[in-house]
Amino acid sequence: MHYIDDYRNNDHIQALVRAIEKEAVHSWQIMEICGGQTHTIARYRIEEMLPPAIRLLHGPGCPVCVTPEGTIDMALEIAALPNMIFTSFGDMMRVPGSKTDLLQLKAKGADVRMLYSPLDAVKLAGDHPEKEIVFFAIGFETTAPVYLTALKEAERRKLENFSLLCSLFAVPPAIEMILNQPDSHVNGFLTAGHVCAITGNEAYKQLAVKYKRPMIVTGFEPADLLFGIYKCILQLEQGIARLENAYKRVVSEKGNPAARKLMEEMLEPVDKEWRGIGQISLSGFALQEKYAQFDAVKKFSEYVKIAVSTGKNDENRCIAGEIMKGNSQVSDCPYFGTVCNPEHPLGAPMVSAEGVCAAYYGVGG
Repeated sequence: MHYIDDYRNNDHIQALVRAIEKEAVHSWQIMEICGGQTHTIARYRIEEMLPPAIRLLHGPGCPVCVTPEGTIDMALEIAALPNMIFTSFGDMMRVPGSKTDLLQLKAKGADVRMLYSPLDAVKLAGDHPEKEIVFFAIGFETTAPVYLTALKEAERRKLENFSLLCSLFAVPPAIEMILNQPDSHVNGFLTAGHVCAITGNEAYKQLAVKYKRPMIVTGFEPADLLFGIYKCILQLEQGIARLENAYKRVVSEKGNPAARKLMEEMLEPVDKEWRGIGQISLSGFALQEKYAQFDAVKKFSEYVKIAVSTGKNDENRCIAGEIMKGNSQVSDCPYFGTVCNPEHPLGAPMVSAEGVCAAYYGVGG
């Protein structure tokens, strides 16, 4: 526990706040990338600790939130097939598609199950050879190796009734999209430490150089966030833009070689739609063709149409896309906490445990 306590220690936190106040001469806008970081910022009211000149923006840091409506609709169609057990982590159960969600489909009789690990889905496939087992594989680079490990185990056990419905995203292209906006407001980034723990830092080094924006690899505790902000402000005030690792206790320069190797062997980059944001070039991952038998989209293609987002559900009113691009804040949304709340969400960021709207709703806005 001392590792957690050290990074929540009030003396340490106040010392970092004073250091930020001392260094922050100009106004700066800094974006954290990860939804876990956003929750820490909201829970500990870190924005209230900062000088008025420092503004935090909340990036597209939740893969549940950016999984497009069309992919949810495809999951619903697959889950409704006969002899199907559709499995998922719990945070996907209430994410709305164009008409319904997985939890409502389960209430109508579909065999939809919440699991804690994709390896549990592999076990289901072994225990129920008469059924098709699909796991809804949602995530950034952090969780992709977990799904691939499960797939490898299914392959080893020769389980032909196991497959993945992949909605996997890559973070660096999303950062590049944000910076390519003509009126981008972001001066520097706190990158997601758990993503960098898998991928390493090279892609962020390149972004820092190309766009002349500091990229600070940052953790998830209050002192981590404040230390990342402090490091970012130091660079901005000095006119420097480089990658700096402020989370060395977890992140190494090259990341996790075994996980990276697994991803290189089994996945390929693809263009990907991000809910509320739109299509981003080469910002997602798909299973390589040699693993097509484990790809639920290909496996059930004759039964399931390739759905595309209609915009009917949350796109017309939910401004989460603009929030995640750094153009708006949660407080700018007229529906936040009233029409849109965890019981009746307009969009995925109010549903997901890591969604920016859920984070601020949970602490009273």
